[in-house]
Amino acid sequence: MNKLENLSSESNLIADRVFVRSYLDKIPENRQLSEQENADYESKIIALLAKKNAALVAHYYTDPLLQALADKTSGCVADSLEMARFGSNSSATTLMVCGVKFMGETAKILSPEKTVLMPTLEATCSLDIGCPIETFSAYCDQHPDHKVVVYANTSAEVKARADWVVTSAIAVDVVEHLLDLGEKVIWAPDKHLGRYIQNKLGAQGDEMLIWDGACIVHEEFKLKALKDMKHLYPDAAILAHPESPLPILNVADAVGSTTQIINAAISRPEQKFIVATDSGIFYKLQQAAPEKEFIMAPTSGDGATCRSCAQCPWMGMNTLQNLYESLLNESNEVHVDLKLGKRAMVPLQRMLDFKQDN
Repeated sequence: MNKLENLSSESNLIADRVFVRSYLDKIPENRQLSEQENADYESKIIALLAKKNAALVAHYYTDPLLQALADKTSGCVADSLEMARFGSNSSATTLMVCGVKFMGETAKILSPEKTVLMPTLEATCSLDIGCPIETFSAYCDQHPDHKVVVYANTSAEVKARADWVVTSAIAVDVVEHLLDLGEKVIWAPDKHLGRYIQNKLGAQGDEMLIWDGACIVHEEFKLKALKDMKHLYPDAAILAHPESPLPILNVADAVGSTTQIINAAISRPEQKFIVATDSGIFYKLQQAAPEKEFIMAPTSGDGATCRSCAQCPWMGMNTLQNLYESLLNESNEVHVDLKLGKRAMVPLQRMLDFKQDN
């Protein structure tokens, strides 16, 4: 790639990051419901789930009310892959996916015969929208000798363009596998997870090219504030998601996916944990280890740049009210073109097979 092409590529990436930030201004404020209103919606949703043979599937980062309702109705609270896997194995003919849009798409790809609904189709992800298919595909075309490995937090179109789809739980293992085979890798879209993998494996030069994307939640964690908090709680272990910046990961006692963070909280001997990931995970952490104390890792605070403050604003768009309305009216259905879904299923199946073998 010549210098002019490189500058053009960098300009596109910068423009994409600005584009991601612009989405934050479109997020509506949610009206807080009373306890009685929440209870009323919950009872109506439970009745509709039974009537429509629907299963409720919620991500760890959604409102605890939604996670609790999924647990109560024998649904699923999990990471994005396990959400989709649960949906494909469920006898339900309708899946209500509480999360962000790529999760609904992944559920539809794995279960094309099922109706997939979401409380809102406006809930997106900064990693997804920061990796638009046109720009990303052009970037991949500039490096045809590289295998394309993308994170699950991507659109169906980006997945279909990839050779591999991975979750944070197996990202290091898959990239290591490819490097051991002598392959070069394009990693997308999360640069912090990419640098963590690169650092872990010692990948050099163009062995691993990293897309410039980031999660607006995890990017807010700050090292100085984290060290100050560690002084306040010297006996606490730091648990961090690898979407966090590398300085955060370097001081963490355990780095892992949402499920791995929960497992670490259960298995580690410490009684206090400072947690550097979305605050929605506290519902499952407290459920999994009720005798332990969990403290939110500090972000940049209440300044103008803090639009997440350890809580994904798009995950927050999922509410009991719009869940009920979507289920009642069978609205906000997720559609994935069948041909596109079949192409996306190829790298997804590689991930599923790899996870079973390892």
